[in-house]
Amino acid sequence: MSAEESPEPENPRGPESSRDSEAGAGWTCGKPGTFHDLLPERITDFSWRRPKVLWRSRNDVLARWFGDPSNAIRRRCVAALGERGSPAAFTVHRADPEFSFVLLGDTGEGDKSQYAVVPPLLHAAGDTDFMIIASDVIYPTGDAASYTDKFFRPYKDYPAPIYAVPGNHDWYDGLRGFLHVFCGLDADCTPPPWRGPLGFLPRMLWCRPGDVDSDALAEARRRYRGAPGQQAVQPGPYWAIDTPSLRVIAVDTGITGVVDHGQGRWLREVSAGPKPKLLVTGKPLYVDDDHRPGRIDGGGTIDEIIRDPAHNYIAAIGGDIHNYQRYPVAVEGGRTIEYIVSGAGGAFMHATHTIPKTRVVDEGDFRCYPLRGDSLSRYSKLYGRWLHLRKFFDLTPEDATAAVEHRLEITAGRGYGKPEPSRRARLVAALLGVPRDGRRRPRFLRFPVRKVPQRFRSELADWDDPPFFKSFLRLDVTESHLRIRCYGATGCGDQEAAPPCEDEVTIELR
Repeated sequence: MSAEESPEPENPRGPESSRDSEAGAGWTCGKPGTFHDLLPERITDFSWRRPKVLWRSRNDVLARWFGDPSNAIRRRCVAALGERGSPAAFTVHRADPEFSFVLLGDTGEGDKSQYAVVPPLLHAAGDTDFMIIASDVIYPTGDAASYTDKFFRPYKDYPAPIYAVPGNHDWYDGLRGFLHVFCGLDADCTPPPWRGPLGFLPRMLWCRPGDVDSDALAEARRRYRGAPGQQAVQPGPYWAIDTPSLRVIAVDTGITGVVDHGQGRWLREVSAGPKPKLLVTGKPLYVDDDHRPGRIDGGGTIDEIIRDPAHNYIAAIGGDIHNYQRYPVAVEGGRTIEYIVSGAGGAFMHATHTIPKTRVVDEGDFRCYPLRGDSLSRYSKLYGRWLHLRKFFDLTPEDATAAVEHRLEITAGRGYGKPEPSRRARLVAALLGVPRDGRRRPRFLRFPVRKVPQRFRSELADWDDPPFFKSFLRLDVTESHLRIRCYGATGCGDQEAAPPCEDEVTIELR
């Protein structure tokens, strides 16, 4: 049986989860979510279909075609932080060996799906010691003017400090807004000149960072997150939190995912020693049944450092991909490292039904949220609405689950049994990207669900009504164990006070 969609509940004493019932997945909502009361009076119409949004995001394409300037900008910023007095180790020290924190990634679209995460987060993790946002604090271009409604306002009632790891979208303004808000630094974010005969193109087209209105940001901080317990200044774009029982290490992967030489040297230094460690990164190392080790400029990879037995890493958590996935990977020395994707903190949902039957770990050990069947059902409804072909595309969660079982040859479901999918359900599953037990199909049979650039697929993957299938992690640390729980955020009012626990793992700290 595929544990990814096992009918047994992960938390028998808690509320129903998506693994228990359709109601647990949020398909039937008894009442609207209270998050509506948190929304600004006017919500910005955020859509990747708007040419203005696409044009503002052009730095991603330029960085991939002509070279990513993030490393050069970061080196200047790190030098400026050093001159200001930030310690070279970029480390925050905490004396208590037992603590807890909440982690979520890719939050900042500023729309209903972001605010829908807030009430369940406060109920399930409002008592934690700090929060970490892993990747893409602000969409679409990380500009400072967006922090009021996409950062300060949503988390105004979270009482503890918030730290962050920048994502590629935060880098589109050269990280200027991020550095001001989280590091208290106004830095030179001008990219270095591109060399070569075509260097004039990126120099001419590069989207320059906007102005930082320090007074407006100071007022937003005072108004929404002005309590003394909410304040923190993190050492830099990459950093570590050191405690007697666990060291949390965060790395900044820029736009294209490459770590610069200086940060790589720092990572090796803070990774030394037998103390258990957890990595937080803007881009995950395992995702969509694929290993992406993370290149370090000058040689080596992030994952080589993580796997080294002398460094004693127990988990690596990354954002960037907007869903939840967990891969328990066996490594040298009889150890298991939990590789986790946690990027469903507010932005549009990336499909899970396109994930093949897993090969990097046994399918029975793999976890994801939303379940593949729920993902396929949600996308089928989106395409039915978008193409005005609801009678053809719309699949119920039961129909979609049956089609996933058929194509991936796994056992899935919530007590549905094993119904034979209809020919229509099988065709829709094929069109929307469900693999055939890992085998590839001709591209012309595949609709744009996963294998095209984000700015083209996201317009079909965003909605403003439940279930949202968002999630966040609560991590509880004792002197002997780390407990990680993934909570679902559906947007349903009857699941806000007691959000469903969609996955849980406890790791021994050795």
